[in-house]
Amino acid sequence: MKEKIIIFDTTLRDGEQAPGASLTSEEKLEVAYQLEKLGVDIIEAGFPIASSDDFKAVSLVARHIKKSIICGLARCLKKDIEAAHNALIKAKHPRIHIFLATSRIHLKYKFKKVEEEIIDIGRRATKLAHRVCSDIEFSPEDATRTEKEFLFKIIEMAIKEGAKTINIPDTVGYTYPYEFFSLIKDIYNNVPNINKAVISVHCHDDLGMAVANSLSALTAGVRQIHCTVNGIGERAGNASLEEIVMAIKTRKDAFKGFYTGINTREIYRTSRLVSKLTGFVVPPNKAVIGENAFRHESGIHQDAILKKRTTYEIMNPKDIGIEKSELVLGKHSGRHALSRRLKDLGFKLNEKKINAIFKKFKELADKKKKIFDGDLIALVEEESRKKKRNLEMVGVRVTTGTDIVPQATVKIRYKNKIFESRSSGDGPVDACYKAIDKVIGKRPKLLSYKLEAITKGKDAQGLVNVEIKLTGRISSGRGASTDILEASTKAYLDALNKIL
Repeated sequence: MKEKIIIFDTTLRDGEQAPGASLTSEEKLEVAYQLEKLGVDIIEAGFPIASSDDFKAVSLVARHIKKSIICGLARCLKKDIEAAHNALIKAKHPRIHIFLATSRIHLKYKFKKVEEEIIDIGRRATKLAHRVCSDIEFSPEDATRTEKEFLFKIIEMAIKEGAKTINIPDTVGYTYPYEFFSLIKDIYNNVPNINKAVISVHCHDDLGMAVANSLSALTAGVRQIHCTVNGIGERAGNASLEEIVMAIKTRKDAFKGFYTGINTREIYRTSRLVSKLTGFVVPPNKAVIGENAFRHESGIHQDAILKKRTTYEIMNPKDIGIEKSELVLGKHSGRHALSRRLKDLGFKLNEKKINAIFKKFKELADKKKKIFDGDLIALVEEESRKKKRNLEMVGVRVTTGTDIVPQATVKIRYKNKIFESRSSGDGPVDACYKAIDKVIGKRPKLLSYKLEAITKGKDAQGLVNVEIKLTGRISSGRGASTDILEASTKAYLDALNKIL
């Protein structure tokens, strides 16, 4: 039989505690609706005692969300528990989550109390919480740095007083997978009434092991996992919801018999909503939902992906709400990917044309990070005009500045010979055009000059359109390049070729 792993989402509580990630109560409700749509089992909506807006947010979420359990956090203090209870009054499925620090360092410096006093505080708080709410979760804060014997004792007490869920927090991201696995096993083996509660974990990412620790705990017997969307949270963040869920879904061999109730096709949409509202940009290399998670630039990878997607993708992008993988064209891309993209753009080109365009594509890719569709269209257009050329640019060099007259040196192939000419002008483009005029021995009139960016970014290609008049004929030309002067020269030569 398959066992369900309960997903406890704390994006609205621990996630919001990330510096700079504060959300209004209305924004929290918007996220909560999406979390309900995502299918999370428990939404920790906030810390009601923390502020009036947090109390309002928990109340708002409790009133509107009906499918998920709505949880409010509280310290083991009467005022905290009462605030959580009052905020959750309208909840269809309420839960109060109480926590109490148990590690020696916290007892010594935060509480200045001994273990017996902490046990007594925990007992009274659990009893009070259980009187006002039937669903209580108890967390011994900083559990992974707590003396084991004391940890076993306080867990046993919390279960005895009515806690249905015991959460084991790696509060400062201190543990590592094998150690955490052993701790969970020890809890199961040393707490007499442990079978009366669901064991949960809450891992932080200070050493980059929050997801690994959570999954290790799962194999040790844990059946609830705390996590946040995009892994946001205090300091380095929490275990990432999308990574936890997709690991269980993808590695069915390792997590045999386990499943979650998450609608994974809502993962990407949820991620983007949280990113937008918190202002926390998702890193492009972020697992599962980063911009590059399903993008491929390497020619070797692209070729294999086109033959069989699973050669380099262990997940289907559609499973998380992304329509398809993307083959990013750049300097590492191969001929196969370029050919496929040109075909998708509607071009029917023979092998000779593709080879010629591929050479130009590689030259362009060395100049800019990403090649866009507009860049490819410009390359195809340029190649299609190539056989009509009498004039072709070999090179251009310009000296210009605010306090000097612009000087241009152009190298042109004209009638199968290379010519070099130099000229000055009112500006660098004018100087280039006058140098070309010297090569052909004619003086066309420039009727119009227009420059626009083909694509976006600092390294975008510039597209130049010119119109010239020579011997009574009007001709237009186009040229594209990441270098504006090169694009301008190409456009001028293109217009001249149509006349000459």
